[in-house]
Amino acid sequence: MTKLAIVTTHPVQYYAPWFRHLAERSGLAVRVFYLWDFGVSGRVDPTFGVRVTWDLPLLDGYEHEFVPNRSRRPGTNSFWGIDNPGLLARLKPFAPDAVLCLGYNYATFAKLLLSRPRYPLILRGDSHRLVPRSGLKARLKRAALARVFRRFAAFLSVGQANREYYRLHGVPEDKLVFCPHAVDNDRFTRSRVTAEPEAREWKAALGIPGDHRVVLFAGKFEPKKRPLDLLEAFRRAAPGRASLLFVGNGPQEPELRRAAAGVPNVFFAPFQNQSRMPRTYAAADLVVLPSYGSGETWGLCVNEAMCLGRPVIVSSHVGCGPDLVRDDETGGTFPAGDVGALAARLRAALADPSTLAAWGRAGEARVGRYSYEHATAGLLTCLTRLKPSAGAAPEAGTIGHAR
Repeated sequence: MTKLAIVTTHPVQYYAPWFRHLAERSGLAVRVFYLWDFGVSGRVDPTFGVRVTWDLPLLDGYEHEFVPNRSRRPGTNSFWGIDNPGLLARLKPFAPDAVLCLGYNYATFAKLLLSRPRYPLILRGDSHRLVPRSGLKARLKRAALARVFRRFAAFLSVGQANREYYRLHGVPEDKLVFCPHAVDNDRFTRSRVTAEPEAREWKAALGIPGDHRVVLFAGKFEPKKRPLDLLEAFRRAAPGRASLLFVGNGPQEPELRRAAAGVPNVFFAPFQNQSRMPRTYAAADLVVLPSYGSGETWGLCVNEAMCLGRPVIVSSHVGCGPDLVRDDETGGTFPAGDVGALAARLRAALADPSTLAAWGRAGEARVGRYSYEHATAGLLTCLTRLKPSAGAAPEAGTIGHAR
């Protein structure tokens, strides 16, 4: 049985179900090495501004261990926030055939790369360059990353934009395998029957008129997410019998509430934990993610919404756009930061309920190909093609490209 070690920063609600899936169905011997305990220890999320402990099990159903983090300020907002000197010693007795790194830009990953382990290292990240960069600083960073990436034997690309990111940094085709970003599709799909009546009750409790189409923003109220852009676009679109629902918390909340005070039919609900997310998306007729900049590396809320059959509109900077959002098929896109273009998109989409329904059905079909089953298939393809180089230096590992 192939032994796979997965090294990741902390328990994440999107990854834990995949780890269970791997343990139950992949035929691999999997052990996850966590480098921080956020998400299971009730810490305050610095951008949500609330204490977060996910209300679905994150540690059940697969082998895992926490490696002590010696950082003075543990967290994922700095290179030294993830610093685990004991990782190599923890990996040794497990004797993995390969190590899957879910990230690379922290001290612990840097030390792992510099150690030149005998087992091959695989990288799965989700960075993209949908926001072009130019100039000397960009060229120097690109060259530095190319050197870092040469330490990995293989790369799992989560989507089209991520694949192009690796190609931009010199990763050859024969080291790339498609391993799509996914959420627990089955959980969201199964919950639809109960989520929709719950959503009707919730909307009534919030005061949203029963005959209104609902535009939903669900996430952190922070600059990169651009909730203020959506508010202004909704104001300009002035759609009849429609409401805008903001769900979440974050540093921009006071400003957002002040700006919304003069706009009709805008509603707010606080952060919703994972068990409430199916109801949240079921409350929507249209989900919008207007993010700006390179920080929206994917946008897994889009996967979740599509599992509930909800159409989506995303900006051109959202990483999942090239994969999941097809204009006038599963939803729509608009140039990031262009409030007028977003307003036009909203106006056209909300004018025809049958169009929204058709987009939702097409989106639900499309996201079915972005599942844990498909992600596992990509991972197994990668491992199979790495086997000839097991025990060789990381640079020697090569694999074929799977699409």
